[in-house]
Amino acid sequence: MRIRSVCILGGTGFIGRQIANRLANQPIHIKVLTRHRERNRHLLPIPNLELVEADIHNAEALTRELAGMDAVINLVAILNEGKKPGRRFEDVHVHLVERLITACREAGVKRLLHMSSLGASVDGPSRYQQTKGEGERIALAAHGDDFAVTTFQPSVVFGPADSFLNTFAGMLRLAPVLPLPTPDARFQPVYVDDVAAAFEASLSNRTLFGRTLELGGPSTYRLIELVRYVAGLLELKRAIIPLPDGLSRLQGRVMQHLPGQPYTYDNYLSTRVDNVCTDNALPQLGIHPTALEAVAPGYLGGKTTRYRYDEWRRDAGRHG
Repeated sequence: MRIRSVCILGGTGFIGRQIANRLANQPIHIKVLTRHRERNRHLLPIPNLELVEADIHNAEALTRELAGMDAVINLVAILNEGKKPGRRFEDVHVHLVERLITACREAGVKRLLHMSSLGASVDGPSRYQQTKGEGERIALAAHGDDFAVTTFQPSVVFGPADSFLNTFAGMLRLAPVLPLPTPDARFQPVYVDDVAAAFEASLSNRTLFGRTLELGGPSTYRLIELVRYVAGLLELKRAIIPLPDGLSRLQGRVMQHLPGQPYTYDNYLSTRVDNVCTDNALPQLGIHPTALEAVAPGYLGGKTTRYRYDEWRRDAGRHG
């Protein structure tokens, strides 16, 4: 299958920008749909990229924008839901997928790469996992001879603009004491560029049609280990207090009512399932998983850590 044009939903986000930058190195026309074109003009310097203002929740608009596209990449997801239409888990993770598949068929699109998440399951404990699982089920059910689907299940994704390590960094900078819910929850953080490379490598690879690919880094960590690591990079001495299960559950129920929903009961439920691969697809794709410790110091480290990291880069002959 030869891919000459790709439409990315969620292309203005953390992972989407990385995928767009990778695809820009190929002779591929990239269309990124966004509700707010002016807010995302920083994407325009990416070669071969067209930034189009469109409402992806409008079936007619979606079909119109997919016309002439060879492939679609769907990255749209929310971690916490709101009450307004279009901001609920079902709206984003399920109904949008249904609408997207219909639009692909009407527009003649032949290839779909769909972002799910590790732990996604219709039987999962959280609404996030259940709706992500249902969306993935719908996407894979649409796979056939005339419409090739591949889904991806990454663990938490890290990188300079991530909302995982950076969130904890922000908390640690503000609070001398950090009560930590579900401290023993396990994760296998995967580097954003490795995720983008997996999407790039899968685009035309027929052996991956109809498959689900788990994506993870080279190591697993407990949540408390990750938070302590971030505190060390920031050179902050903080009291990180691991909360037992009952208090973790209570914290979710209380904090979900705070502005910005820093932590919710549904987040708590998601951590009841280890976010760890059973079969990491990155090595199968020829991608060597990048270690967290090789990247995080460069964007989280304090002054001393940054200096040491720059020294390491110079010694490795990669400074410049």
